[in-house]
Amino acid sequence: MFLLDIPPFSPNLIQDVRDMLSFDFMRYAFLAGTPLAIVSGLVGYFVVLRNLVFATDTLAHVTFTGALFAVVVGSNPMLGLFGVTMLVALLLGVVGTRAQSKDVEVGTVLAWVLGLGALLLSIYTSQSSGANSTIGVNYLFGSILGLQLEQAQLVAVVGVVVIVGLLLIARPLLFASLDSEVAAARGIPVRTISVIFLLLVALSIAEAVPAVGALLNSALLVTPAAIAHRLATRPFVALFLSAGLSLAFVWVGLTISFYASYPVSFLISTLAFLTYVTVVIWQRVCATNFSE
Repeated sequence: MFLLDIPPFSPNLIQDVRDMLSFDFMRYAFLAGTPLAIVSGLVGYFVVLRNLVFATDTLAHVTFTGALFAVVVGSNPMLGLFGVTMLVALLLGVVGTRAQSKDVEVGTVLAWVLGLGALLLSIYTSQSSGANSTIGVNYLFGSILGLQLEQAQLVAVVGVVVIVGLLLIARPLLFASLDSEVAAARGIPVRTISVIFLLLVALSIAEAVPAVGALLNSALLVTPAAIAHRLATRPFVALFLSAGLSLAFVWVGLTISFYASYPVSFLISTLAFLTYVTVVIWQRVCATNFSE
């Protein structure tokens, strides 16, 4: 990207957008980044609501281990990434209907996954050399500007599937998240809904890895949702606000990276973090002024 002739930013925003989208890598980035952002915002709202941030972080680490496992055994890393992550999500769903009450089990899985990842990385690096040895870094940090068309299409398709699946269970999932006992008494299959949701979380995390990596996944999944929870009290308003914020962070991050050549993941996580800090400070100032 740095060797390309990037046109300067101008006051003509329409022309700027045309210039930016004239590059294949930017079109692929927006193709993948748009559904990825919406998915992260929607899924992230329920992750925060259900206090599943720890379990989500565990699944993010699983993606790295799954991809390395597939590579070590000579398979497609994407198969390992999706397959192992969904398998662990299913395991966490079976452990309990609400994983936040199972911190010990989740922590045990995380410790084992990290240890297994370290072993697989050691095996892989001892067998590889040159450019091939960078796959571990690629899956840890991702590269949304380095996606090929097939990868971008895969992210987009999986994103649409997760969005549709989540919207189909949104109402019963919300009910089960707010009061699982009452929801069960009303006939909602709370355990099944919880397992389905964790599988959707696994899909959303796995699809994001090629773009933002395993380590930076949580920034896009958790922070916009945390902001939305602070700004909106009505559940579905907060749900779509979370998706809108996530989309804004991705689009703005991609645009800034195009002109300033900073890492996109850094820009997205920084935009999200600064927005969260600004909201927290603003709410505390308002609360102080109100109390006076």
